[in-house]
Amino acid sequence: MASEAFEEIAETFEFLDDWEERYRHVIELGKAMDPLDEAVKVSATKVDGCASQVWILPRIKGETFDFQGDSDAIIVRGLIAVLHALYGGLSHADVLEVDAPAELGRLGLDEHLSSQRSNGVRAMVERIRLLAAEAA
Repeated sequence: MASEAFEEIAETFEFLDDWEERYRHVIELGKAMDPLDEAVKVSATKVDGCASQVWILPRIKGETFDFQGDSDAIIVRGLIAVLHALYGGLSHADVLEVDAPAELGRLGLDEHLSSQRSNGVRAMVERIRLLAAEAA
């Protein structure tokens, strides 16, 4: 149950021949994101459990879940962009139904990220799920 934006990323990954190209694509996705305003990079928006600095700011509009995110690491910004594609625009209930490990597994991320990065992705997913549950 992934969003249309995530499906586009998954389709792009199918056409990229190797992990290095996929890695560059993830970085480009991160570069395309608007940076988070420094004023909201506070402890309340910081994600614990990430090796890098990561902030996630919810943007709730009625029943629609969305968020902005940022990181001090370029690859992590890209991973935030992938998570935004996975969750952004879904209902709060649908966010909780997404099987993030399975969806991200379709991209091969689980095979190519370091254990620290994988832990960080899990921490970001948990934060997103918590924010969606609180908004429901």
